[in-house]
Amino acid sequence: MKISAGAALLKTGGALIALAIPALGMNIVVSSTDDLPQDLGVIKTYNLLREEFPEEGVVADVVVEADDVRHGQAATGIDLLLRRAESSDQVLPGTEVTYNDEGTVALVTIPTVGSGSDDVSRDALREIRNEIIPASIGRIDGVTVNVTGAAAQSEDFRNQLVDRLPLIFAFVFALAFLLMLVTFRSIVIPIKAIVLNLLSIGAAYGVLVLVFQDGHGEGVLDFTSNGGVTSWLPLFLFVILFGLSMDYHVFILSRVRELWLRGMSTEEAVKQGISTTAGTVTSAAVVMVFVFAVFVTLTFLDFKEMGVGLAVAVLIDATIVRGVLLPASMKVLGDWNWYLPSWLEWIPHVREPEFEAPPKRSAPEPPAEEPRAADEPEPAPA
Repeated sequence: MKISAGAALLKTGGALIALAIPALGMNIVVSSTDDLPQDLGVIKTYNLLREEFPEEGVVADVVVEADDVRHGQAATGIDLLLRRAESSDQVLPGTEVTYNDEGTVALVTIPTVGSGSDDVSRDALREIRNEIIPASIGRIDGVTVNVTGAAAQSEDFRNQLVDRLPLIFAFVFALAFLLMLVTFRSIVIPIKAIVLNLLSIGAAYGVLVLVFQDGHGEGVLDFTSNGGVTSWLPLFLFVILFGLSMDYHVFILSRVRELWLRGMSTEEAVKQGISTTAGTVTSAAVVMVFVFAVFVTLTFLDFKEMGVGLAVAVLIDATIVRGVLLPASMKVLGDWNWYLPSWLEWIPHVREPEFEAPPKRSAPEPPAEEPRAADEPEPAPA
């Protein structure tokens, strides 16, 4: 049964949107030693060391800066900080204070529960930042207090990434929109390219959440879920996948536009353009999928996530997006694909290729006859 372009567009687009919905609940985590194979000798030694010496494990370093941290109100606030920290269930024994030589900075090292990147560590960090410090040293004027450590780095990096990621997306999309607007002299082409790229990237994020955050692939891929996606991966995937997908997109559209400029209709140009570029796009995608899939066989969880994310995204982009959504959307839009508003006519023209008919060959001339040798006179009879 033949499916219309509109139906194919709705069905495949709806499937990708459904696959991308879990990405809205993505939890960003920072990987720790708990994500490494626990049967390794070095990990066993590290876990034993952390149990016996908790002050050398996961700690929250509270840095107090004042004119004099050894005496006066600052010293009183530090003592109150120590007492409140030691009375907390989230804090382990071994809290200590270190002063600099000038007596202007004090480092309060507070051992906490957790691995530094799990929910327990974040809860301990929030208690120190939001309850213990404001109730002790944080009430004193003229004192600057900051908190660092493994849990603080994980929490702050996550918050920074969540705040800045939309700005990065907006910058990349705006730059791609301007470049494609000038190249193809169409306002529809760049908008559609951004939407298609968002679908493929969102679907890849959704697969990561389903497989690694929710743990649906633990048995198949041999890992233990840490309840999230590693912090550096979303931005890394976006940059790599957006570059690859735009490469495919421009490659295919350049061929389609070339055929359209030659006089073909948009539907004919799309049909021939997709058919002539399908082999190249598919071959490149197959190679990349197999290369990225190698990372799935590694034991480190970050590499598994990267391999699955890249392989799934390239597979979706080269098949569903470029093979179904792109031609279906272009067929539905027709000549509107090349629409440029009159108020954008000032955009400079990119040099268009000239399509001239090949020169006709002239009929080959017959080869020149070789001159015959003059007849030699016969000898006179004797």
